[in-house]
Amino acid sequence: MKTIRRLYFYAVAAISIEVVLWGIIGLLRSIFNPQDITNNASNLASALALIFVGVPIFLIHWGWAQSVSSKDAEEHSASVRAVFLYGILLGMLIPVVQNLLALINRTVLSSMHLSVYRAVVGGSQTWLDNLIAIIVNLLVAAYFWNILKTNWTRLTETENFIEIRRLYRFVWVLYGLLMAVYGVQQALSYAFSFPTKVLGDIGGETAVNAIALMLIGSPIWFYSWRLLQDALADSDEKESYLRLGILYLLTLGGVIVFLVAGGNLIYLILLQLLGDSKALNEFIRELGGPISIVVPFGVIWAYYGKWLNQQFAFDENLPRRASKHRLYSYVLSFLGLNATVAGLLTLFSVLIDLMLGNAYLSETGIREPLSGALATLVVGLPVWLMTWRPIQTQALADSDMGDHARRSVIRKAYLYLALFTSVIGGMVAAGMLVFNLVNAALGGSSHGFWTDVLNQLTALIVFIVVLVYHLLALRADGTARADVLAEKQSSYHVAVFDHDGKFGNAVKAAFAKRAQGVPVTVVDVHAAIPADLKADAVILPGSLAVNTPETVEAWLRSFNGNKLIVSDEAAGVFWMNDFEQAADSAKSLAEGQDLRPQSSKRTTSIWTYVAYVFAALFACQLLFGLLMFGVSMVTGF
Repeated sequence: MKTIRRLYFYAVAAISIEVVLWGIIGLLRSIFNPQDITNNASNLASALALIFVGVPIFLIHWGWAQSVSSKDAEEHSASVRAVFLYGILLGMLIPVVQNLLALINRTVLSSMHLSVYRAVVGGSQTWLDNLIAIIVNLLVAAYFWNILKTNWTRLTETENFIEIRRLYRFVWVLYGLLMAVYGVQQALSYAFSFPTKVLGDIGGETAVNAIALMLIGSPIWFYSWRLLQDALADSDEKESYLRLGILYLLTLGGVIVFLVAGGNLIYLILLQLLGDSKALNEFIRELGGPISIVVPFGVIWAYYGKWLNQQFAFDENLPRRASKHRLYSYVLSFLGLNATVAGLLTLFSVLIDLMLGNAYLSETGIREPLSGALATLVVGLPVWLMTWRPIQTQALADSDMGDHARRSVIRKAYLYLALFTSVIGGMVAAGMLVFNLVNAALGGSSHGFWTDVLNQLTALIVFIVVLVYHLLALRADGTARADVLAEKQSSYHVAVFDHDGKFGNAVKAAFAKRAQGVPVTVVDVHAAIPADLKADAVILPGSLAVNTPETVEAWLRSFNGNKLIVSDEAAGVFWMNDFEQAADSAKSLAEGQDLRPQSSKRTTSIWTYVAYVFAALFACQLLFGLLMFGVSMVTGF
């Protein structure tokens, strides 16, 4: 109930303060622009309406939030409050940055006698519009910044606020990096357009926009990233899954866009080598598009790839560290495999056309599809080989690391995904092949018959080869894993201490279903413990653990293995997972409620996960935008 109440009050407060904020901005813009008042009274009326409606609603809800927070330590350190405070800062400081960018951009364009309407943002605004928005947003942001600083000094539990602060900083990293990368791309694109003047030729606005983006985005990225790097002295930062996820995003996003743009670059070069008759200036101008993407994203790949490897190294658990690295390798391997298959299918299609003498109607003739097929292969095949061969070698190793690699969920997902795509692709190719054969046998249209049949046959063969290869890899994993696991299970002995004659049978029945290969020995606690009892782990009922017979207690003191305690139906005995659960359970008992213990551990609260979800959506949108940007450079759209 408290969480729902918090969510309501903070959500209304956030919406209402934004309403008031932009109402004030609209009012000030109308006051300082008399012409706007006389020509468009609705703007003034709208601003006043926003203020009159938003102010009382904000004061009521924010006043409640502040009052409750000052009296209750739990409210003061709640994740919802952290999300609100850091979210409000983002909602006010990002418009400050955007208006500052617009102001600088238009100022430089105007000084160069270029069109201010072609500014990257705010082309139709005035310097007064931007200045008012900057000042008002900064004033309100300063208020909430002071609230946040005061809040930090009074926190009793800082974990929630640390998580949201980390997320806040990463949003700024992504925001600043996006602007800086876009600025570099625009600058390189302008440099390859061979302008006849330094900044005065048509398209000079592109260079100014690029300078403005780099001028604003680079300091934001540098400062935010430096804060995150300085925080690495804290072990929690090193173990942060949010940090790991962002590094995955930046590294994989960088390499994917780099490879797409690099493939387009290779395509243009091959097209020229195969006889395309473009002039040198025009050819270099075309190369400028993919080069302007390859350079910044190659830097992102190299830089954040280094930090991703460092993040892997922070984990001292070798199997877990290998698992984190494995995810990166398998994603690249799957992308490389798909590019390789696509390139092969396109290349075979071109060779079939050449063999059958099919003519291409486009001006470039056979050069364009052949260049595209070769470029895709040149990019995809090395990526697949360089990533697949090391992980396959690791999986084939007769060692603990090889066993972990074979049992990896990531590897299983990769292999089954490869099987799935191969089966679906082969099914489509086989279906089309059968259709063409049956259609021809029944006297249907035979136009392009041999071209279609050969293309579908080669596609079917390619998919069968991919299917068989990965199926053999999967079977080899299963065989090796079964042998290793069977050996490990048979050498691991479990002793079960039975106090009522039922507990031991229940445990043995569970082992028969879930762990048949593990030897289980049932020991009656009322009898003497065998001297030759071998055990790597013992299983105790909960009631026996709190009321242990002397003989069992003496044996357990000398036992150095693992002790597994299972809850039973002993009256008044409940097993707690942590202190928070014990406190909640005691409160429930005091209120006369039936005790049904559930873990209340709040290492990461539900609202932190909500914040992670929104951050992941933002990151996915950013990655999707980058991918579409790279694709647009390839396709020309």
